[in-house]
Amino acid sequence: MTFNMLIAILAAAITSGTPILFAALGEIVTEKSGVQNLGLEGMMLVGAVSGFMMGYLTHNLFLAVLVAALGGGILALIHSFITITLKANQVVSGLALTIFGTGLSGYLGKPYIGMPAPVKFEIVPIPILSKIPVIGTIFFNHNLLVYFSYILIFVLWFYIYRTRQGLNLRATGENPGAADSLGVNVFRLRYLYTVIGGMLAGIGGAYLSLASAPSWVENMSGGRGWLAVALVIFAVWNPARAVFGAYLFGGVEALGYRMQAIGVTVSPFFLNMMPYLLTIIVLIIVTINTQHKHIGEPEALGKSYDREER
Repeated sequence: MTFNMLIAILAAAITSGTPILFAALGEIVTEKSGVQNLGLEGMMLVGAVSGFMMGYLTHNLFLAVLVAALGGGILALIHSFITITLKANQVVSGLALTIFGTGLSGYLGKPYIGMPAPVKFEIVPIPILSKIPVIGTIFFNHNLLVYFSYILIFVLWFYIYRTRQGLNLRATGENPGAADSLGVNVFRLRYLYTVIGGMLAGIGGAYLSLASAPSWVENMSGGRGWLAVALVIFAVWNPARAVFGAYLFGGVEALGYRMQAIGVTVSPFFLNMMPYLLTIIVLIIVTINTQHKHIGEPEALGKSYDREER
């Protein structure tokens, strides 16, 4: 493997990992509040199709991303109502929304199958930074959504660990009864952060249909929502660590495509399986290392809160 090919794979890792990163960051915010959302795959698909449709109809990328975020947020709002207000099982609700989102996206996108996006996110090299040898090519020669993800990583990390609101968020996920006794509105915060998480998953879907592969294809998320769920555990619920996992998964995917391009005789089925095989390996390693420490995992994750029981 030549040095130039290595640089190309690292740059492609960022491109491929960005939609996973958006969904994972959203899930970190959601789970920090104590709500588990396994509906990311459906929310990404709804975001992808709604963003593509809006882009196709208006030729406006800003509106397309906004509508994609709203699409993911609406599904997350449904999940919030079911799990926070009705106190239903969070795992079952998330799985149901994945199935619902997959079917809904297929129905809405049927007239657009195979159509190229009339507008898409183009590569916008950052002046000066993109000229830095190696680093510039890898990090600063991408589209605007990638640069937005860079900013989002820092903003979420700072918000969660360095602000009063972030402290309330963590308290809601760790001990909602104690947070409630101190005047924190647990139900409102859980609603808010679950919807925000769904909106970020929707943006991840929009990245697929407007940047990564500017078109609409059914089930185009290809399991990235599930990778994002696994990535949250890999990152031990820390936005700063999530970026490494997302780019690692993206790099494995990019490596598979490069191996096919240079004629390596490996089954394409194995290459498609590589990101998920890596996910299993990573989960085993992380679980073994943290099973007795509970590092990062919110204490009340997945547990409905009842004010009368505190």
